[in-house]
Amino acid sequence: MFIAFFEALKAAGVPVSVREYLTLMEAMDRDVAGRQVEAFYYLARASLVKDERHLDRFDQVFGRCFKGLEQALGEEGHSIPEEWLRKLAEKHLTDEEKAQIEAMGGLDKLMETLRKRLEEQKGRHQGGSKWVGTAGTSPFGAYGYNPEGVRIGQDGNRNFRAVKVWDKREFKDLDDGVELGTRNIKVALRRLRKFARIGAPDELDLDGTIRETARQGYLDVKLRPERRNAVKVLLFLDVGGSMDWHVEQVEELFSAARMEFKHLEHFYFHNCVYESVWKSNARRASERIPLFDVLHTYGHDYKLIFVGDASMSPYEIMFANGSVEHNNAEPGKLWLERLLTTYPKAAWLNPVPQPHWGYTESIRVMRQILEDRMFPLTVQGIDAAMRELT
Repeated sequence: MFIAFFEALKAAGVPVSVREYLTLMEAMDRDVAGRQVEAFYYLARASLVKDERHLDRFDQVFGRCFKGLEQALGEEGHSIPEEWLRKLAEKHLTDEEKAQIEAMGGLDKLMETLRKRLEEQKGRHQGGSKWVGTAGTSPFGAYGYNPEGVRIGQDGNRNFRAVKVWDKREFKDLDDGVELGTRNIKVALRRLRKFARIGAPDELDLDGTIRETARQGYLDVKLRPERRNAVKVLLFLDVGGSMDWHVEQVEELFSAARMEFKHLEHFYFHNCVYESVWKSNARRASERIPLFDVLHTYGHDYKLIFVGDASMSPYEIMFANGSVEHNNAEPGKLWLERLLTTYPKAAWLNPVPQPHWGYTESIRVMRQILEDRMFPLTVQGIDAAMRELT
C-alpha cells in the first residue's frame, strides 16, 4: 500500500525520494501517527513534501490512494446541530414561484433576524419559510430557495443567492506547474515586457570581450548582468466558490505568468478584496497579510492584475459587513480604490464569457470601479489587458 502511494506521488510529479520514503516508514514503525488517518496524513505530508507548491498534488494522490478511509482534516466550528441541516429533501421551484418569494430587505435585517431565530429555535425544521432548516423558502439553511439568505450546511452553490456563508470553507492554492494548454497565453503576456540588465555580472559579454581584447592587446574577458524582463507585477487571484469552475483556465495563466515575470508577487482573495489577503489557502485563517502592508511594501511601479469572475452579491462590494465570509469594517469598494490609487496601471481578467457580463450586477459594478479595464480571460483579452498595462 505504501509503495503504491510512493509511486503514485512520483507519477503525479511530486519530487519524492527513497530517503524520504524510508523516513516515513521509520516513523510508521515507531507508531508516530498511531492509528489515526488524520495524523498519518500530516506525517506523510511533512515527510514527503518539500515545497508548498506540491501540496495540492499530494492531497489529490492521498485521496485516491486512501479513498474510503475516514479523514477529519478540518473542523466546521459552528454550533448549529447537524440534525437541523440533514438533507432529507431538496426544494425545486419554478421561476414564477421564485418571483413570489420576497427578500428580507437588507443585510443588517437579515443578520439580526438570524440571531433571533437561533435564540428561539429548539429543533429541526424542513420545508418552512421561517426557521433554520432545509428544503424551504427560509432565508437560513440549505437546499431551499430565497432571493437573499445565509447558506448554512450546504455542500455548494445551487441558486447563487447567498449573501453570507456560515460554514468554514477550504480553498486550494493554484498549481503554478500545470502544463499549459496553449502557448498563446505566454505569447500574449510577452506584450508586457521591459528588458533591463540587472543583477550580478555573470553572463559573457562577447562583443565587449572582443572590443577590449583588441584595444588592450591581450585577452580581457568582460561579463554583464543577464537581460531580464524588468516589469513588476502584483497578481490578485480570486479562489473558491464560483471560481472553482475556472481553476484549469486560471492555473494556465498563473503558470505562464510565473515563467514570464521574474518580479511577480501573488495573493489570494475570495470574491472581493478586503482588509487582508493571503499567500497560502491552507493557512488563510492563520497567516493573513494586511492589505495596508501590501500597499506599503510594493512600489507604485508595480502593475496590478486581478483575476476573478467578479460574480457575487453587490453587498460584498458596496457595503460594510457585506462579505460573504466575515464582517468587514469597510466596504470592498474602498479597498479596491486604495489599490487602484497606489497602482494606477491595473487590469482585471474575467473568466466569465464577455457576452454574459451584462447579466450580473456585481460585474457591472466592478467594471465601473476599474473604469472599464476588465478583459475576458482569453488570448485576445490577455493581449488587450497587456496593452492597457503598457
